[in-house]
Amino acid sequence: MYQTDETPHGNGWIVLPVLAVLFAAGAFGGWRYLALKATPAPENDSAFCDMNMSKAKSMGTTHEENISANVGSPPVIDQSPAPGPAPDGMAWIPPGEFSMGTQEAMFEDTRPIHRVAVDAFWMDKTEVTNEQFSKFVQATGYVTVAEKKPRAEDFPGVPPEKLVPGSIVFTPPDAAVPLNDYMQWWSYVEGANWRHPEGPRSDLKGREKHPVVHIAWEDANAYAKWAGGRLPTEAEFEWAARGGLDRKKYPWGDEFNEGNKFHANTFQGHFPNKNTDEDGFLATAPVGSFEANSFGLFDVAGNVWEWCSDWYRSDYYQTLAVQGQLAKNPAGPSDSFDPNEPGVPKRVTKGGSFLCTDQYCSRYMPGGRGKEAPDTGTNHLGFRLVRDTK
Repeated sequence: MYQTDETPHGNGWIVLPVLAVLFAAGAFGGWRYLALKATPAPENDSAFCDMNMSKAKSMGTTHEENISANVGSPPVIDQSPAPGPAPDGMAWIPPGEFSMGTQEAMFEDTRPIHRVAVDAFWMDKTEVTNEQFSKFVQATGYVTVAEKKPRAEDFPGVPPEKLVPGSIVFTPPDAAVPLNDYMQWWSYVEGANWRHPEGPRSDLKGREKHPVVHIAWEDANAYAKWAGGRLPTEAEFEWAARGGLDRKKYPWGDEFNEGNKFHANTFQGHFPNKNTDEDGFLATAPVGSFEANSFGLFDVAGNVWEWCSDWYRSDYYQTLAVQGQLAKNPAGPSDSFDPNEPGVPKRVTKGGSFLCTDQYCSRYMPGGRGKEAPDTGTNHLGFRLVRDTK
């Protein structure tokens, strides 16, 4: 992956003894990465992405029995014209009805497929860029979560000198490692934030048009308030990402390299230690580097994960399906529950990132679901906004 000489080392990152202290102290939330012991993660844990791809492949690709009623109909798209000119940088997303979710065996939280209707809205054509976020910070003086020093009261027992601003950075190992231990490639890096994506020696030069990263959920909402928009719901994001296609695996069809070309910025090679860069990008790509979907949206698969407004519950789709009726503008559950980390409230993320690969994570599919603690940012997590028509 993208590496410069700011790769964490020495006192620039929190060492393993502190991880154990944090774990013993019960520190979770956005800093739960630090709280994890330096031991392999549970096999079924997908806090970072899917870890049971080989098992899923041996099971086949679908679970036909996990489909709710009334999902066989094609999408319904209201062809009425937009109510006026599009806001700058936005695309018109028409109202409609579609089958939400996926039958992919490796995604236990995306079933059953259920029928959803959404109203029309405007949506950013691309992820919010460093250039755009810079204007927000210049206008408001806003300071992101990653730039703030953690509060000592939130981490009892941790030495004060270890409570430093920073964020989570993908740091590929030198050789192949077991894929059930994500601590092998994620590091807490002191000084990493949106201005310094890989750490204090990195900067945004030449990355003005790249998506802004290391953005916590509250950071994205602060930007949205300033810009006059909001984060999309999970249903809105999936509807928009599908672009009117009926239950296709990807925003462009059912074949990943359809037409013998790359359609998204993802990981090629051997994960996590060797990215062969076949799609032209080792880490984030300038927004709009690949073709738009049918609704005029770029990078709805790959590049960076994107925040949604919904709380995450692994059983939410089951709840909607049991109701046995069309879900209209679902806004997510009223609370959060992730069985892999029961004490950590999370928000939904969608779209996958430049780290997605079928060796480990393929949640760049429109029906895939991500999840993240609201106070957490990483160097593969960003956002885009929507605006209501009224």
